[in-house]
Amino acid sequence: MRIGLMADIYKPHVSGVTHYISLNKRVLEARGHEVYVFTFGDMEYQDDEDNVIRSPGVPVADTGVYLSFRFTGSARRKLQSMDVVHVQHPFLSGRLALRYCRPRRIPIVFTNHTRYDLYAQAYLPMLPDVVGTSFLQAYLPSFCEEVDLVIAPSQGLKQVLRDLEVSVPVHVIPNGVDLRRFPIDLQPAGRETLGIDPGSILLVYSGRLGPEKNLTFLLRAFAGAHEAFPQARLLLLGDGPERDNLEDLAARSGLSKEIVFLGMIPHEDVPRYLAAGDAFVTASVTEVHPLSVIEALACGLPVVGVESPGVGDTVEDGRNGLLSRHDLPAYTAKLTRLVGDEGLRSRMSTEARRSAQAYDIERTAGLVEDEYRHLVAEPKGESRRFWGSIWDRMWERKT
Repeated sequence: MRIGLMADIYKPHVSGVTHYISLNKRVLEARGHEVYVFTFGDMEYQDDEDNVIRSPGVPVADTGVYLSFRFTGSARRKLQSMDVVHVQHPFLSGRLALRYCRPRRIPIVFTNHTRYDLYAQAYLPMLPDVVGTSFLQAYLPSFCEEVDLVIAPSQGLKQVLRDLEVSVPVHVIPNGVDLRRFPIDLQPAGRETLGIDPGSILLVYSGRLGPEKNLTFLLRAFAGAHEAFPQARLLLLGDGPERDNLEDLAARSGLSKEIVFLGMIPHEDVPRYLAAGDAFVTASVTEVHPLSVIEALACGLPVVGVESPGVGDTVEDGRNGLLSRHDLPAYTAKLTRLVGDEGLRSRMSTEARRSAQAYDIERTAGLVEDEYRHLVAEPKGESRRFWGSIWDRMWERKT
């Protein structure tokens, strides 16, 4: 099959969605498919993989996002030669999929990777919550009706889509992880090189340091756990706009030496740093299928998280980690319990590795591949809302 993966943003931007696209592309190519990524960005950027088709856009500050409402002619023609397209974002690339592929009766798959309602609250706090929710309730149901298949990475996110009044069938297929990167004999990074006492209890967080990750909450909970167990340490892997604020909070809490900000590290080195830890911690409630949590489980790290769609679907309270309600004293108590109980960490470590097997990329990519084959084999009849909206028809004539 010729498969087109469509995304509003791709490399060099670092995110779970970018990683998902790159990993699935590699696995599908190994299975004999011809896979392309269609995105926007710097036309001078040199990609480290083949078949990345970029169209120019206007950069949005320093976010890594490029804004555009059309593909180049060559990109459009290449897209229209695909057997199936898979949209990762519903807004820019999602509308282009409907505009360019629907008239050619090319099947369109959409995976909803993001809690857009909570991201809006994190980055546009001046807007009432009802504004973001109302927009999504007006947009997402109609968009999902126009595509051929909607995928949610977790049962929790499927329910979020239902709450946003998406009524079409939604298939749950987890985002996968390359478990070969996490062998049981993986050599961990040396704690001494990080300035961390080898005898400490090391908690690790991996991900973007952004407001949507609820990291101020996490640092405050760590401060409480550290008060009970002074040997506790926290390692933060990643970077982002909140780093300065978080470093300032660590300093004001008197924990500058106990909280280590390692910054951005190469993706291939992440397993070694995870393996150096005793547990993984996250306080995010915006995840839909947290790859960082799954990678931690694959390393045998029990996870402390907040009960929410995504994390709550991945972490089983009392088995491979601990879940708390979104309440600082409750989360601090769970974190303190895990720090203080070596036997509990050991038991959960075994279950963590076992539970990660469900997310093997070879399995999850195979499930998506099966859906592609089914759609491509279907008779190309008149699809839902075949010619789209008046807006789309106007744009189709212009381009």
